[in-house]
Amino acid sequence: MTAMSELILQDRLPFVPWMDPRTQRLPGILPLEDGAWLVRDEAFAGQMAERDRLVATMPKVVTASTEGAGPAIAELWDCVLTRLSADPGYRMSEDSVLRPDGVTVPLDPGAKLLTLGRLVQEDLCLMERRGEEHVLTAAVLCFPASWTLDEKIGRPLLRIHETVKRYDGDVAPRVQRLFDAIRPDRPLWRMNHLIYRDPILHQPRREGDPRLDRTGGQFLRAEKQCLVRLPLSGAVLFSIHSYVVALSSLSEEKRAALAAIVH
Repeated sequence: MTAMSELILQDRLPFVPWMDPRTQRLPGILPLEDGAWLVRDEAFAGQMAERDRLVATMPKVVTASTEGAGPAIAELWDCVLTRLSADPGYRMSEDSVLRPDGVTVPLDPGAKLLTLGRLVQEDLCLMERRGEEHVLTAAVLCFPASWTLDEKIGRPLLRIHETVKRYDGDVAPRVQRLFDAIRPDRPLWRMNHLIYRDPILHQPRREGDPRLDRTGGQFLRAEKQCLVRLPLSGAVLFSIHSYVVALSSLSEEKRAALAAIVH
């Protein structure tokens, strides 16, 4: 367990997916009405400090790309910087960005994924159509929730979700059709939720390793996952904003509903 003084927690969840009938069943996709696939919240400073540490100490673990992903990475770079330039919390210059927490991040076009990983709270994964399926072609992933980037990079959707029990039957083809149909002006989003004993954000797990992290957990981890079509490359951005809250911070009604689902 991480020492309490080192915990990086949000105060609340902005959305409670297990209490909304639209998101209780997989895949639980909704239109992203406000277009907010980049979000800053009260855990910004803590999460960004952890992202800085991970990028500095394990760059080859938190980023990966495949051959041919360059155009999509370049488009994502331009898209994120354009969005940040409209955020009054950031100060942009030609060669650096001053984050809202006061940290200056040099803009390194030769290391776009690593740089992006230090600019926003979200992990950023690029999915591109390769044959019959969308494939994970590039990503910066600092906060994996029980998976590893090196086992998923270059893999298609079905293979990526091979270890997900409920990702079978009609769910897989439905998700592929959804990826094919995403329009640049109509981003989508969903939110998952998992109970963990350890609230640390960087929690990689190999596919063959047992799940030992959830029984008796006192923390809820939720991910706001957005799907955004990049208009030039046609890649689909899969962004992940991680929330970790103490179960005790949830209302009695929310805890009861969650317990009913878990059991």
